[in-house]
Amino acid sequence: MVRVHANGLDWVPGGVSGGDRTAAAALAGAETVGGLVSVALAALGAGVRERGGPLPAGGPAAVARAVAGFDPLPVDGVGAEAAIAELSAVLAAGSADPVDPWCTAHLHCPPLAVAAAADLVASVLNPSMDSWDQAPAASALERSLTDSVARLCYPAAASPDALVTSGGTESNLTAMLLARETLGPDVVPVCGANAHHSVARAAWLLGLPRPVVVRTYLDKVDPRALADALAELDRPAVVTATAGTTNSGAIDPLTEIADIAHAAGAWLHVDAAYGGALLFSARRHQLAGIDRADSIALDLHKLGWQPIAAGVLACRDTALTARLATNADYLNADDDTEAGLPDLLGRSLRTSRRPDAFKIAVTARALGTAGIGELVDRCCDTATHVARAVASHTALRLWGEPTLSTILLRPRVADLSDDGDALVAAVRRGLLDDGAAVLGRATMPDHDGTPKLWLKLTLLHPHATPGDYLPLLDLVADKAERCR
Repeated sequence: MVRVHANGLDWVPGGVSGGDRTAAAALAGAETVGGLVSVALAALGAGVRERGGPLPAGGPAAVARAVAGFDPLPVDGVGAEAAIAELSAVLAAGSADPVDPWCTAHLHCPPLAVAAAADLVASVLNPSMDSWDQAPAASALERSLTDSVARLCYPAAASPDALVTSGGTESNLTAMLLARETLGPDVVPVCGANAHHSVARAAWLLGLPRPVVVRTYLDKVDPRALADALAELDRPAVVTATAGTTNSGAIDPLTEIADIAHAAGAWLHVDAAYGGALLFSARRHQLAGIDRADSIALDLHKLGWQPIAAGVLACRDTALTARLATNADYLNADDDTEAGLPDLLGRSLRTSRRPDAFKIAVTARALGTAGIGELVDRCCDTATHVARAVASHTALRLWGEPTLSTILLRPRVADLSDDGDALVAAVRRGLLDDGAAVLGRATMPDHDGTPKLWLKLTLLHPHATPGDYLPLLDLVADKAERCR
């Protein structure tokens, strides 16, 4: 027995006794979720105010104590409003908040409000993207979006394609799988020392050899070293170049790499999870040659301001993505496909998956590609100005000019210490423990080639100004002095 609310969307099971339990078991709909959202957002705001900074002070022990007061799997529930209020406040108070400009450690963006709202709509409707009868409109929107992204990546290709993924890791894995299926099971992965760790993991998952690692200079692949490495192989290769490294944001020389890979008959994949957003911006020229790749990984939960997850894998031809085709009679029976029902199962390595294309489409529709590009340019411009401030700071050193929005810096007192890297690590952990700032870390060669530990600022806040970061530079310098 069910009772139907007047709007025809919200169903509450009538057989559940108790007011709190009945409300807690309400299905998602406009009215039921709308009431809880206001409760959740009020609690979220209270938690943010309690935190008072980019992350909670006190480190893991303090967060563990705060969470320990709530049993996440009780026998008797506390009701929907109490549960969402309690745990939303705990989560917000104990979160690293990318909306705070001083949360700069990772490629962890502050999501746009329009994207977060769209993600809520997707959660309420809950389409499952593995068959058309579970996601009629969602699948059509996804296909329209992926067709547009494929054309953005490959403007001159006859029939490019793109797939929605959970991010760069899945995109890199899928690209390597497609390369293996195209070139054969003895394909050898080749990448720079600057490649994301997921490239080696993809090779491991696919039963391929460990990647041949090519030397880099200034965090970019050395084309001559790549050519030498390919010349020594007696088997086909899949070459992964990087457009936006995790450590510094550097972009490999894509045109030269494409020349070398094509001459060797290798598959070229470009991991542009970070830098791919330049395709929307006035800086697109920095990606010259990317359209010569066989596959490209993009990640819009980095410089795209989407809630996780929001990845895309683009390929130069539909014949390549078609290699993912598979069949399960209950999802994509041949006669259903022949009758015109779209086949979604071969559009991902996953079966059940969220309609992540929806929030991307809503964001793109709201801002337009020009608007997204403007936000990308803002972050890059801000990084340029902050890097100049680092270079002129008497207590800090700059590793190099930023390519995208990542800045590497090192306190000068670390170079006077017997163990400078330990001091840099202590600065980072001290700021974390204080709840004052979230800085990243990267081991990179200094100007003399000696590997050293650097602090990392990854600026993904599209509305922060250079002035928002100047006090952070002084805080880092002061903390370094205290850690001597």
